[in-house]
Amino acid sequence: MDARDFIKIGMSAERMLVVPPERTVGHFVPGMPMVYATPMMILEMEMAAGDAIRAALQPGWVTVGTEVDIRHLAAALVGATVRTTATVIAVERRVIRFAVEAFEGTRKLGEGRHARGLINVESFNKRLAGMSGQAQ
Repeated sequence: MDARDFIKIGMSAERMLVVPPERTVGHFVPGMPMVYATPMMILEMEMAAGDAIRAALQPGWVTVGTEVDIRHLAAALVGATVRTTATVIAVERRVIRFAVEAFEGTRKLGEGRHARGLINVESFNKRLAGMSGQAQ
């Protein structure tokens, strides 16, 4: 399947999140500040990217994250409302590339690039099942 047939440059989505304590670096690493953790910001960026194209995918097909190049620019406290955006900037045969950003109000918290690979769930699961005996 060729993503260029149905994914278009400019497709976009945004997500809103009120930062809970369990998404802070202090939750994961004792003694660290209770501010929005970088991996959690990246998670929201990946989720926004998936949201941007999900409706265009054929049944049985999904995308998985394959690349991240993110800068975390500013801290956000517990209770902050964070808006995360993702916009398609390039489409290859099986790879979709996004510009991603996160904001608290107008203040930019993070920015970067993210790529997602197009996969057929059934084929992917068959490959994984074949690998399960090899890992031992």
